[in-house]
Order: sequence, then C-alpha cells, then structure tokens
Amino acid sequence: MGGALTDAPTHRRGLLVSGAVLAVLAVLITSVVVLRGSPAPAEVANRPAATPSTPPSAAGSWAPTTPNPEVDQVESGAALTPVSVQVPSIGVRSDLLRLDVDDTGVLVPPDPYDVAGWFTGGPVPGEVGPAIIAGHVDSRAGPGVFFRLEEIRPGDAILVTRSDGSVASFSVRRVESYPKTDFPTERVYGPTPSHELRLITCGGEFDRSRRSYLDNIVVYAVLDGAVT
Repeated sequence: MGGALTDAPTHRRGLLVSGAVLAVLAVLITSVVVLRGSPAPAEVANRPAATPSTPPSAAGSWAPTTPNPEVDQVESGAALTPVSVQVPSIGVRSDLLRLDVDDTGVLVPPDPYDVAGWFTGGPVPGEVGPAIIAGHVDSRAGPGVFFRLEEIRPGDAILVTRSDGSVASFSVRRVESYPKTDFPTERVYGPTPSHELRLITCGGEFDRSRRSYLDNIVVYAVLDGAVT
C-alpha cells in the first residue's frame, strides 16, 4: 500500500477546543496525507496490518483494506448510489463522493477535506453488509467533515439519502478507537448478515515525525427499520 503523507496539517483540534484530545478511524476511517490535488489534509483510514499478498502501508497512507471479495459480491443495485449523509447530533451534512482504491490498493480519499465519501468497494448504505463512509478529521485549512465524529453517542441517528430519493436511517450502536498498528480490518470491513454502516476518520495523537494520526475512530451503526 502506498500513498505516504509528506506534509503535516498545521491545524490541530487541541488548538481549537481547549482540553479536547482528538481520537480516530480510521478509518476512513479515514480512516483520514497529501491528497491528489489537495492542500495536504489529514489522513483517514489506514490499514494497519498487511496480508502476505499485500505490501505494508506507508505511514500516513489511506488504506482501509483491499476490498473483501465477499463484500464486493453483495447485490446492491447497479444504478443505486448514496448521494448525501447527515449526522444531526454533530452537525454533519455532506454530499458523498465516490471513493475507490488506486492501482496499489490504497483508498483514494475525499477531495476536498470538508466532503465525505462512500467506498464503492462495499455495499450501498441500506443494503446487506457494512457500507463504508469516510472523511477527514481536519486539514491545514481547518476542521474536516468528520471533525466531531468522536462526539457521536449510541442511539444517535445517521441518515443517508440515496440516488432514488430513498433515505436509509441508521442508529449508532458504538464508537471505537483503534491504533492504526492494530486495526481490526475484518471487524470493520468484513461481510455481515445485517444492514450496517461504518463512519471512519482519524484521531488520537498526531505524530509529527510520521505526519500521521496514530488512531482511527470507527462509528458502527445498524439500519433502523426499513429504508423509506
């Protein structure tokens, strides 16, 4: 996995919110890194553990996982895509970009930093399996789309509007923070029998020597009833 971060963001949550310690995803995380064509926002979803067939990720890279073949085979509808996400409890309302992996298997992150993205290697939100939405926690310019992601609490609502006008409503079950060196890839990206959603970004301490956040915050949510 490539995509190493070559410049550190100068904006830090601790400078804006007194006493607050930033903890993420990612990931993607993450989840949040120099983006392609972007002014060096923070990384999101770093894959911490390489498999024998995949080279290790460079520090600061975006790499949630090589797409799981079982997840990719989920019947999600060829024309159906998510177009926006809302998290009312933390003031998030964002359109959704389409995220994919590059030739080396690294997730290409959202650009700009204040817009979230949907990982096309997984299911559409509202379909069976773990749909993935990732976004930046911050950048040199200021807070990212998922700057307040760690504030989400169980029971909070996440609303994903889809291209057919339907809305998939999810209820948060838990929020976890993982060291990127011990990221539970299978737990986050592996197939599930139910309709689930993950929000991923970066968090924890910022390692200036590696120009990377040390942790990922992952929000786990489940579909709350039927898609309307």
